[in-house]
Amino acid sequence: MEASEASTNATPNPSPRPSINFTSNRNSILSSTPVWPTIDGPLGLSEDESLSYARRFYKFGYALLPWLWAVNCFYFWPVLRHSRSFPRLRPYVVGSAVGFTVFSALLSSWALTFAIGGENLFGPIWDELVMYNVADRLGLTGWS
Repeated sequence: MEASEASTNATPNPSPRPSINFTSNRNSILSSTPVWPTIDGPLGLSEDESLSYARRFYKFGYALLPWLWAVNCFYFWPVLRHSRSFPRLRPYVVGSAVGFTVFSALLSSWALTFAIGGENLFGPIWDELVMYNVADRLGLTGWS
């Protein structure tokens, strides 16, 4: 009899789903720090292996391979996105982002200078700067 009274006095749950506590779940998408340092999640590298790869990509970017900085930023995007995660990896990934940004700005300004300015900007020295007339100068074409 007491059990039937308790069930009639209890307030029903308006939601059919039980309440979910997101703060207790460490692997939640809503968590502020990622669990994995790479974009491929659990299939990726451990933190120690990631440190080795991030360091290598960062250093080889200075060896005239700045596209590795872009790869470093893409592959370690969770480290770049969350500022408090993986403090050992973060300097290499942020350094790669800064290096690639500077490289892109320099490359773009160089390309736009030649594309927009051209002969009007450089004057008579333009013929020595451009490479499309090298074959003519060396006599490598049969039609000149």
